[in-house]
Amino acid sequence: MISFPNVKINLGLNIIEKRPDGYHNIETVFYPVQFNDILEIIKSDKFKFINTGIKIDCNIEQNLCYKAWQLVDKKYGIGPVKIILHKNVPYGTGLGAGSSNAAFTIKSLNELFALNLTEDEQISIASLLGADCAFFIKNKPVFAIEKGDKFSNIEISLKNYYLLLCLPKFSVKTSEAYNNCLPQKPIKNIPEILKTEIHYWKDYLVNDFENTVFTKYSDLKKLKEDLYLNGSIFALMSGSGSAIYGIFDYEPKNLKFKVECDYKIIKLQ
Repeated sequence: MISFPNVKINLGLNIIEKRPDGYHNIETVFYPVQFNDILEIIKSDKFKFINTGIKIDCNIEQNLCYKAWQLVDKKYGIGPVKIILHKNVPYGTGLGAGSSNAAFTIKSLNELFALNLTEDEQISIASLLGADCAFFIKNKPVFAIEKGDKFSNIEISLKNYYLLLCLPKFSVKTSEAYNNCLPQKPIKNIPEILKTEIHYWKDYLVNDFENTVFTKYSDLKKLKEDLYLNGSIFALMSGSGSAIYGIFDYEPKNLKFKVECDYKIIKLQ
């Protein structure tokens, strides 16, 4: 069973307030894009996890694919599997790659073992692993609120635009991004902004994490500025970083970046 877990970008991200439980209430739009890892799951006599491509630097017990299999096995007794994950997407980029891997693990196990789980049942399992993990079950644009785990459908499409993902060779921890952040209620909510022409988004659509992350990682701010200099009609950091994306209304060519940090560019449509 082979699948291709994709990533997401955040179309805006507002940090509204700190919650009594220590988390934050946010609002954002998760939008799926096709930059993919490769996941293969095979029935096996004993559990085995193989990582190729970018190395996953954590113990197997911390890996979200393993945790996803563990949850499904505990509830449905599917037995051991061999998971082969080829990583193309770096960690710590704010693109939700680890969560996507876990969600696709759940979906693959459902199909491989003919469990006939509904989307809601799969979402229930995925939600135990993280907010954006549940998003990748349906894998359609949603408006997310509270901890980022309450979803409502939203009509938004970027299919007529080009997307550039700029991936620096360093990551940003979410806990680090929340340090010194200043929660505030936005003047306009994100769904209202997204109803306007995309050329106006840069005046209103923000990612509140940029305030703290750009202070420590000035190269990310420069990457965003360079995207605009190269003709992007909208650019933003995704999630808590470090990925910066730019939206273009034509295929970007002959790009010239002034930033000196080491980074990779992924061109998507």
